[in-house]
Amino acid sequence: MKLFNSHVMAGALCFASFSAAAAVPLPALNVDTANITVSGLSSGGVMAVNLGYAYSATFKGVGVFAATPYLCQYHYTYESCQNKNVITTAMLDAMQTTINNWSGGAIDSKANVANQKIYLFTGTKDNTVGVNPMLALQEQYSNNGVPSVNLIQAANTGHVFPTDFTSVGNNPCSTSFTPYISNCSYDGAKAVLTQFYGTLQPRNNVPAAANYREFNQREFTGNLGMADTGWVYVPAACAAYAKCKLHVAMHGCTQNYATIGDKYIKNTGYTRWADTNNIIVLFPQARADLNSYSTVSSGMQSNAGACWDTVGLYGPNYAQKSGVQISAIKAMVDRLSSASY
Repeated sequence: MKLFNSHVMAGALCFASFSAAAAVPLPALNVDTANITVSGLSSGGVMAVNLGYAYSATFKGVGVFAATPYLCQYHYTYESCQNKNVITTAMLDAMQTTINNWSGGAIDSKANVANQKIYLFTGTKDNTVGVNPMLALQEQYSNNGVPSVNLIQAANTGHVFPTDFTSVGNNPCSTSFTPYISNCSYDGAKAVLTQFYGTLQPRNNVPAAANYREFNQREFTGNLGMADTGWVYVPAACAAYAKCKLHVAMHGCTQNYATIGDKYIKNTGYTRWADTNNIIVLFPQARADLNSYSTVSSGMQSNAGACWDTVGLYGPNYAQKSGVQISAIKAMVDRLSSASY
C-alpha cells in the first residue's frame, strides 16, 4: 500500500447489489458543530491532515495513522515524503511558507490549528510511510502551535489500522498487505476518539445493521476519483435528532468498499464506539481512476489503487478549500450538520 501509487492495481470485488440509484440521500442531523473531527490511514491520513488545515475552523480534531506532513506532496514527489525518508527542516520550512501564504485565504486561518486535538500513530515496521515522516508531521503540528503533540510508535506493527479484536480476512499486525487492518492488541478507534472526546462509554461490539446507511455521493461531486456512494453510521439516538458528535473516517488506498467490502467501515472499530457515544461516523469513498493526470510534483500519475488525491490529480488546489475532493467531503459534513440546533 502506498499513500499514492499509480502502479498498484486494486483487486476490485463485485458488490453490484449497491448503486447510487439505490442509495439514500445523506441525512440532515443535529450535530454538535464544536465536535466535528476527522481521522484516516495512509492516503486517508493525508486527507485528514489536508481537511484539518484547509477547514481548520470546522475540524476540531485530526487523527493520523501513518501519513505525511501537510503539503509534502505539493512540494516534493510522493516517494520522497514516505518510504521511511527523513523530512528535513528545509523541507518543512518550504511547506510552512506555503501554509503562511494560504492562511486565511485558500485555507482557513492557520491559527485554528493550534486549538485542534491531534492524534498520531505509526508502526515501527511500517516501510510504506515509516516513523520519520510521522516525526516530521509531529514537528509541523508543533511548529503551528499545537501543544504536546504525542506520536505513538507501536512496536512490531506494519502499515495497518490497529484494533484489539480479530476479524475474518485481516492481516497480521507486523505485515503490510490487504486489507491493512490488524489485531495489534491496540484499539486505534478508541484511542483516537478518546483523544477527541474524552472518556468513552463502553463499546457495543455488535452495532445494529440498520444504523449503516449507504448514501449517494454523486449529490456532492462528479469527481472520477470518488465512488458513486459512500457510507454513514448513524446511532439510533442520532437518527432521532439527539445532538451528536460527528467524525469523518477516511480509508486508505485499496480500502474502499468496491475493493474490500465493509471491512474498513466495520472492522476498524469506529462504529462500535460511535454506537454508545452518540457519534455519527461518515465514511467517504474513493474509487480507482485509470486515467493519467499531471500532478503538482510527482509527474504523470493514475490512481489504480483507489487512493485519495494527495498529489494533485484533480488540480493543484487539491489541498485547499476549493479542492474537488476536499470540498465534496466538507459539503457532506455540512449536510449532516444542517439540522443542528
